[in-house]
Amino acid sequence: MIRVPACPTGTGSGTTIFTEVTALAQRTGAVNLGQGFPDTDGPPAMLEAARTAIAAGANQYPPLAGLPELREAIVTQRALRYGTHYDVDTEVLVTTGATEALAAALLAHCAPDDEVIVFEPYYDSYAASIALAGGRRRVVPMRPDATGRFGFDPDDLSAAVSHRSRVLLLNSPHNPTGTVFDAEELAAIADCCRRNDLVAVTDEVYEYLTYDGAVHTPLATLPGMRERTLSISSAGKTFSATGWKVGWVCGPAHLVEPVRRVKQYLTFASGTAFQVAVAQALGTQQPWVRAQAARLQTNRDRLRASLVATGLTPYVCQGTYFLQADIRALGTADGIRFCRELPHRAGVAAIPSAVFYDDPADGLPIVRFVFCKKPEVLDEAARRLAGLTTPYHQEAV
Repeated sequence: MIRVPACPTGTGSGTTIFTEVTALAQRTGAVNLGQGFPDTDGPPAMLEAARTAIAAGANQYPPLAGLPELREAIVTQRALRYGTHYDVDTEVLVTTGATEALAAALLAHCAPDDEVIVFEPYYDSYAASIALAGGRRRVVPMRPDATGRFGFDPDDLSAAVSHRSRVLLLNSPHNPTGTVFDAEELAAIADCCRRNDLVAVTDEVYEYLTYDGAVHTPLATLPGMRERTLSISSAGKTFSATGWKVGWVCGPAHLVEPVRRVKQYLTFASGTAFQVAVAQALGTQQPWVRAQAARLQTNRDRLRASLVATGLTPYVCQGTYFLQADIRALGTADGIRFCRELPHRAGVAAIPSAVFYDDPADGLPIVRFVFCKKPEVLDEAARRLAGLTTPYHQEAV
């Protein structure tokens, strides 16, 4: 049974919605459009590099900070792509995925009762990490405009800040809305950070996965922001290797060093052979990444068409793996119940966006679907969803 996890409103503990939906999909044989992982592998050369590294003996602990060749590749990538320059020894740290980087950053820079500003809806691990640090969450609501794109009101951002505010957590491209924050939005966020002396922690794991000409701009590139921003990304989404859990954080040494101290008591270090492979991929596999982004845009359009045909109302998606849709045209406004029953009714699994809100009622009529699947899987989901075009009734399954 799907339930709203404790983390948005409680202590941050409890089974995640992704675990529950995946288990439900497995029990019912549903097409799983809930959890955001691709069903195809990354670039063959990167996979072969990992196999070669394993055979060559890269199977013991890497250095706490990460392999030197991977740190060099990360520094080169940030400089070439965004023009931000980091010291390879003191300003970059390799982590066990972006999730560890985010948790370590919040544990390092958020003291008990400090406030963390976060844009809502938000990925569920943010709430859990803030709670583990003893911090307090202050949300800035994101709402759809007339075009269906989610954005925020700068006045709401200003209202969320108080004398206790310490960290601003930004995710762009944004999960679950698919928004890529634009220049005006980023300028307002940067101004807020500078005026209130906030540390910015940016989750940029979907940095390459943008569509329709949307461009990802790291917050650290704005005036006065490099010295107060921890930029986090990973190989998982970029190279379709989510199970490798190779992430990193870049920033000024005085912000990275506390994260390093926390990280040594979490995983210390991991994924030596995978780090070798990712280091090579960052420098050589950009054509594959561009082709993957194009494939995902096509998948997004394929899923959007099937949702429209079903009677759902999709919102704008400029990036990520995710497409949200309003379910009210089907005669229900309860996305949690809808997602609980959807595998039984249609053989498809999705995530209720309500779990990404402090107050689930704010996102109750919205459901999140993933499109990082093979075209034939999306086509099968479309075939199954076609049966929902008749008015939806809320009797229990």
